[in-house]
Amino acid sequence: QVQFVESGGGLVRPGGSLRLSCASSTSSIRLYPMAWYRQAPGKQRESVATIGIGTTGSNTNYADSVKGRFIISRDNVKNTLYLQMNSLEPEDTAAYYCNRVSSSGNYLPWGQGTQVTVSS
Repeated sequence: QVQFVESGGGLVRPGGSLRLSCASSTSSIRLYPMAWYRQAPGKQRESVATIGIGTTGSNTNYADSVKGRFIISRDNVKNTLYLQMNSLEPEDTAAYYCNRVSSSGNYLPWGQGTQVTVSS
């Protein structure tokens, strides 16, 4: 069964950058459109960026709140998903997770996530 391990989070000042990684334990990640999700305390989990099965950057979509600041990418050889986060804002503070894109809630097992805290 696939397992995700997210990493790269941390404490950063507003305006700073972080690069998150999501390593998959199997190559099955290649079969799915993938997404980065985040969940802040007291809020529902939300999708912030999605990427299609291929590796071309043209097949990506972003939530309005992160558009122009975040870049999602994938390396299907390394079975890894990335999220480059620039111009970070306090509102980006959340736990970040990766998973397949699903409109029906049919997700793969969730990883432990990686915490991003944006604060001065």
